[in-house]
Amino acid sequence: MSKIEDFLTTQEEQDIVEAIRKAELNTSGEIRVHIEKTSNGDATNRALEVFYMLKMENTKAQNGVLIYVAVEDRNFVIYGDKGINDVVEDNFWDSTKDVIQSHFKKGNFKQGLVEGILMSGIQLKKHFPYTDCDTNELSNDISKG
Repeated sequence: MSKIEDFLTTQEEQDIVEAIRKAELNTSGEIRVHIEKTSNGDATNRALEVFYMLKMENTKAQNGVLIYVAVEDRNFVIYGDKGINDVVEDNFWDSTKDVIQSHFKKGNFKQGLVEGILMSGIQLKKHFPYTDCDTNELSNDISKG
């Protein structure tokens, strides 16, 4: 798999965007997925760069979650902003990462991302429930680098 375009089909991308939409229905939290060829080094540092590049730190409640995937590196990172990290259980991101990883190992990339998104949405709903004044602060589209 040499190109990020080969990582997911158009339909799979649409399914992931729909999972983001569903996960965000009941929360003020924001979830983004970013896919690129390689992190060119430390994936966590690159995920942080992408988080700021996508302006995810600008959410009112600091409750943005980025799922970053470096296709050629066969690596991914889940990065949650301060607001969400302060309230979820210590092992939450590890358990979410384990679910995604178990699907990725089988080549089920779409399903891994969808389940990770939905798990994140449950936590966001629990800690940042939707109110009438909430708006969708960030795009639900998958970004690519």
